[in-house]
Amino acid sequence: MKDHRKIIVYIATSVDGFIARLDGSYDWLERPRPPGNYGYGQFIRSIDTVLWGKKTYDQALARSKGRNLGTDPRVKNYVFAHHPPESAPPGVEFVTEPVEEFTHRLRSQPGEDIWMMGGGQIIASFLDAGLIDEFRIHVIPTMIGEGIPLLHPRHRLVPLELRSVINFPDGVVQLVYAVPKESSNSGGHEP
Repeated sequence: MKDHRKIIVYIATSVDGFIARLDGSYDWLERPRPPGNYGYGQFIRSIDTVLWGKKTYDQALARSKGRNLGTDPRVKNYVFAHHPPESAPPGVEFVTEPVEEFTHRLRSQPGEDIWMMGGGQIIASFLDAGLIDEFRIHVIPTMIGEGIPLLHPRHRLVPLELRSVINFPDGVVQLVYAVPKESSNSGGHEP
């Protein structure tokens, strides 16, 4: 268990900065992976919580052909939704409270790091509230031309601290950035 549970955006983007096509699909991510799958297994072992936006959760659920995404009893899944369904599948909790209140409650509980799955709107909400600690962005050597951006558009200026760059043999590059607390204390907005 960690003293400070980091919220980490662990995500893939196209070279032109999109996390999915406009329809939410991410077929362009279907590609052979090198041994070790870009460190995914190691990352999964470091978290015990996943944060989802409702659209991203619905896309993943449809892609899994209706199988429950909360089947790992070690991992708790929280889905942020303005209009949640009346019941949630096992291992999934729908969240309607403000991100600041939710994060304070979540971080007050013992546990491991927290995976911010996405999409762009929920990532932006957490970033603008100063709640994201780290970005691990896998840049896929593909351009898709248009799609859903990594962050929901808004006028903001958030300086990041580069922690590492890993080049993989297939051209994928992993960029790890810390979000300095000075940026997050101001909400990450440009005045």
